[in-house]
Amino acid sequence: MSMNLFHDPPAADAVEEPPLVEDAPDWAVIQAERDQYLDQLQRSMAEFANYRKRVDQERAIARQVATRDLLLRLLPIADDFRRAFDTIPDESRDEPWVTGMGLIERNLTTFLEREGVRPIEALGQPFDPAMHEAVAVVPGSSGNTVVNVFQNGYWQGDQILRPAMVQVGDPPDAPANNPNTELNS
Repeated sequence: MSMNLFHDPPAADAVEEPPLVEDAPDWAVIQAERDQYLDQLQRSMAEFANYRKRVDQERAIARQVATRDLLLRLLPIADDFRRAFDTIPDESRDEPWVTGMGLIERNLTTFLEREGVRPIEALGQPFDPAMHEAVAVVPGSSGNTVVNVFQNGYWQGDQILRPAMVQVGDPPDAPANNPNTELNS
């Protein structure tokens, strides 16, 4: 028996029947499926964009917190440098080690400035509990002016990084409300 690998041509009298209407694709269903898939794609893209924005915001906040923590740990070092320089005797100020320490302190100060850190001006200013931490009060005074700064406070940008530790009292030109003070008449 021989197998014919090629199909025999259709007989001349055989007529191909057109496909039935029921076999034709339903374009309305296909378009509805397409619209549904497109809608799902657009929603997924929007969700991913929102996710990316949220992750970027979380990273920025984490970076800010890490920077703030680092700066808060560096501030005591800057304070120690300042206190050390304030105690150097005048006859030692020209020694090489003092000059070297001054360069290190200047580098630290420059770094802090680049990060937007600047000192809070406190001495002689009206007491503001948002910027100043009062740790002492001049007895008998109204306590509304900063008269001594124990530890500098710092801003970072427009936020307080660390409040100034201060003593409050009356302004230097105002008489104290001390009953033991005699008035000059």
